[in-house]
Amino acid sequence: RDLHVRSRRQRQMCIRDRFFHSYMLKYYKILVKFRGITMQFNIKVQNDFKNNIRREWALTNGLGGYAGGSVTGAINRTHQGYLIASLHAPVQRYVCFSKTNEKIVTDSHTYDLSSDQFKGGRHTDGIQYISDFTYDGTICFTYEAGDITIKKHIALAQGKNLAAVAYEVQNKGEAAKLLITPLMNFREHSESSTVDSLKFEVQKQEHGFTLIPKAQDDHCIRIAFSGGELIERDDKYICDLEAQTEVDNEVPGLDCAFCPYDVSVDIPAGESMHFSVMCDIVPLEACNNNSGTAFAKHLVSDNESAFEILRAQLDYTDELIKRSGFTDDFAVKLTVAANQFIAHRLSTGYDTVLAGLPWFTDWGRDTMISYTGLTLCTGRFEKAHDILLTFAKYCKDGLIPNMFPDSGLEPLYNTVDASLWYFYAVYKYLEYVATPDAYEFIKKDIYPCLKDIISTYKKGTDFSIYMDTDGLIHAGSGLDQVTWMDVRVGDWVATPRHGKPVEINALWYNALCTMDMLQAKFNDNDESYRQLASLVKTSFNKRFWNENTGCLYDVVDEDDDTIRPNQIYAVSLPFTMLDKEREKAIVDTVTDKLYVGCGLRSLDPDHKDYHPIYIGSLSKRDHAYHQGTAWGFLLGGFISAYVKVNGRTKATALCADKLLDPVREHLLNNCIGSICEIFDGDAPHNGRGCYAQAWSVGEVLRCYCEDVLPMLPQAHS
Repeated sequence: RDLHVRSRRQRQMCIRDRFFHSYMLKYYKILVKFRGITMQFNIKVQNDFKNNIRREWALTNGLGGYAGGSVTGAINRTHQGYLIASLHAPVQRYVCFSKTNEKIVTDSHTYDLSSDQFKGGRHTDGIQYISDFTYDGTICFTYEAGDITIKKHIALAQGKNLAAVAYEVQNKGEAAKLLITPLMNFREHSESSTVDSLKFEVQKQEHGFTLIPKAQDDHCIRIAFSGGELIERDDKYICDLEAQTEVDNEVPGLDCAFCPYDVSVDIPAGESMHFSVMCDIVPLEACNNNSGTAFAKHLVSDNESAFEILRAQLDYTDELIKRSGFTDDFAVKLTVAANQFIAHRLSTGYDTVLAGLPWFTDWGRDTMISYTGLTLCTGRFEKAHDILLTFAKYCKDGLIPNMFPDSGLEPLYNTVDASLWYFYAVYKYLEYVATPDAYEFIKKDIYPCLKDIISTYKKGTDFSIYMDTDGLIHAGSGLDQVTWMDVRVGDWVATPRHGKPVEINALWYNALCTMDMLQAKFNDNDESYRQLASLVKTSFNKRFWNENTGCLYDVVDEDDDTIRPNQIYAVSLPFTMLDKEREKAIVDTVTDKLYVGCGLRSLDPDHKDYHPIYIGSLSKRDHAYHQGTAWGFLLGGFISAYVKVNGRTKATALCADKLLDPVREHLLNNCIGSICEIFDGDAPHNGRGCYAQAWSVGEVLRCYCEDVLPMLPQAHS
């Protein structure tokens, strides 16, 4: 029940007290490593498939490709597998390699290490042999069966659609065989496979095989083994594999895998051995040039190939942490999590931010909100530069893209706030990178875009976005959904928010003040930004303060007095308009009504439209999405506002740090080491939606390193 922290380099052991959910202590042993620090949780009872199937892991390759599964070894959702390749970075994502299953066969016993859930909830029991699960930027399952211990490492190569599975086997008993079954696939990552859809041209090669999918015969999947014997299977399909999260969402969640061969590996008595499996996907012409054979021969000639990828990924993770400069445990973990959302975009030639794993692509709003935490707090200033440049190039009619769609069509511009958050990102960039070159970059490549946004918002642009005579911004009409509360099902709009939303006008004021700062720096001699900001401040205080609730209206001119979290940005942004008493009242109201530990509720629980749980069919979930569901990213603005109104003191920092304790605990649930998109409004506030969300991670890291960590006692790190 103790949390052990061990340095890989110095091999020193110490113990820290921690308190976690009782079910986590009861059931499972988890290892989580970050930059040479191993956190080990010793759990007596391991065999608990039902609870642990929802505890997941994810790896990414910097191209939009990823891997994922659960700590049981089973697949928990459609968007999981050992290699989900991005065929056109960061989109066109296809499951190519679902997983591997293993058996150990001796003269006296067969141990089935596989862990799969099948239709109806039936599952195999390989979890009983798992003694450890490790996440350290790679994945490791440790199996103990009889006298044999197997460490199964999973890693993705950075910048490639390539997965490596590296086995370390220690046999203290009789001679045995390790049977490995690769479960192959080829499907869009949100779809499911059937026997009819999984058709391949199979080419067996020495120490491997290639698959050319009939559905897309311009690509070739290659898989190679460092030894062993390929044995053709009679039953080449494993069907009715069931993903529990999809079942929870009231869809079948069934999948099928293609398994043409088993690999039989001899394990001599009393010996240890290494074994490697590598899988990638390449254009067909590469396979036609016999690179499939070369791929296998390369692995055979160097038995450490999978282990080299493993070590490279560990070094890559170490470098991320070194660049961040963090030694604090919580900040280090979030730094590793932050990297998972940065990906290259082929169409622009620059890096971008994926909004969430496992299904979101790059969204403008999410990128700008998560930007500071993901890139600036972690010291990745070149990524920050590229992201600003990418979105500036795609600015159109005063709007930056809300979404780059998977289909490769034109970006979608249906958002009022992405452009305004862009000003915040620029301000933060200059705050962190205050060099002459940084200012020159903003002046030359970004400032013209910022001027265009302000001018266009004043005159008016698409989606009924315009500045009214009082200086405030109006947005949306009809079926438009242009703020982050954007659920729409057919002609039903869950949270219209048409009019003058509170956070939009807080961001508008912040943008005007940012422009006033920049025009002075660049000798632009344009005082109109300051004058307009003064008008906005007066109008905002007059229109948005609600005496009855002691906080802000969510939307005017409709005077929507529902208590929602959007008002927190009127306190937390760099430039704000309210007096101290009103700011304190807002933070107190949000704390009392909306704070739930890992996020803020999207609606006051006393409201008649409040939905406590986000689960079930899409229709049920859409009704709850912004009507009570708590959002992780809102915690960033809340913590910043809390510290601001209570004073930047050691005592305030300690209280704010305690407010983040539920997030520390959450890192050991849902997606290990990351933060979910959303949480149930009611206790126990289970994580929902994307199991790893960019703005959740980015905003928690930002508020922690900016507003909490600098004032904590030195001993905290």
